[in-house]
Amino acid sequence: MRRARSEVHEPAGRVDPAVAPARSDGPAGVLSEPLPGELFFLLRRVRAKFSLVSDCAETASRDFLVLDALGGQDWASQIDLAERLGINRTIMVQVIDRLEDRGEVQRTRDPGNRRQYVLSLTERGRAALADQRLAVAERDALLTSALTRKETARLNELLALLLPASARPLVRGSENLVAQADLRLRRQGDDKLAGSGLRLRFYRPLSALAALGPCSQQQLAESLAITGPAASQLVDDLVKQQLVHRGQDPHDRRRYALEVTAPGREARAVIATAVRQLAADMTALLGPGGEDDLRALLLKVDSAAITATAP
Repeated sequence: MRRARSEVHEPAGRVDPAVAPARSDGPAGVLSEPLPGELFFLLRRVRAKFSLVSDCAETASRDFLVLDALGGQDWASQIDLAERLGINRTIMVQVIDRLEDRGEVQRTRDPGNRRQYVLSLTERGRAALADQRLAVAERDALLTSALTRKETARLNELLALLLPASARPLVRGSENLVAQADLRLRRQGDDKLAGSGLRLRFYRPLSALAALGPCSQQQLAESLAITGPAASQLVDDLVKQQLVHRGQDPHDRRRYALEVTAPGREARAVIATAVRQLAADMTALLGPGGEDDLRALLLKVDSAAITATAP
C-alpha cells in the first residue's frame, strides 16, 4: 500500500477555502463552537483531507467516476449518465472528450436513436480502470484505517443516503462517496441561495470576522485554520461583493484590517438560514440515529487523516 507523504501539499487546482483542512496545531479559534450545519462542514473538512492524501484533482476524480460507471455496463445515453452521476451536461461532454482522446472510452451511434451515443470502455479504458480501482482501494484502506470493517460499511451506507437513489449504485468507495456527497450538498445549499449572489462557503469566514472584529488576513487564516493563499482568495471574493471591508491596520500600516460590513452581517444571516435548511435536509436523509453515527465516524476518520498526513 502506498504510504502517506510526510509533507502536505495543496490539491491541484483552485483552493476552496471552505474545503481547506483544519490544522491539528491551529489555535483555539473563534469557530471552536458548533455552527449551524456543523455536520456539513465536518464532511467538507474530511473531503479536504482525502484530497490531500490522494493528491487527485477534481477532474481526475470525475474521470474515474465515469470510467467506474462504464465498467459495469455500456451506457446508452450520455445525458442519462450525466444526470445519474450529477454531472453538468457541458462538463460531461468535456469528460467524455478527454477519455476518448486518451483512448479509454468510445462513442458509437445508437442504431435505435441516431441522436444518441452509446458509451463503452475500450481495452485501454478497462486497464486504466483496473489500475485506478486499485489505487482508490489503497487510499480507502489508509483513510478509513481508524475504523473497523463494520464502521466503514456504516460510513459508506450513510454517505450513500446523502446521494440521489439513482446515483447510489454508481458511486463506490469511501473517498468517492465523501466527494460526491460533499459536491451534492454544496450544490443543494447554494441552490437555496440562488439569486442572492451568496455562497455557503462565505459563512465560516463571515462568522469568524463577526466574532474577531477588525483583524488581519493572517489572523483570519489562523482562526479558520486555512492557508494564506486560501484566505487571500476568500477575502478577495468577500471584498468584491462588499461583504467585508479591507482597511489599513492602524497598528501596522503594512497590513490590512478586515471587518464585516453591514451588508456582510445581513448576508451571514441569510446564509445561516440556508445552512440550517441544509442541515435539516441531511437529518431527514440520514434517518433516525444517522446524523449522530455519521458525525462520530467522520470525526474518527478526520483524526486518522491528520495522523496520516502529519510529518
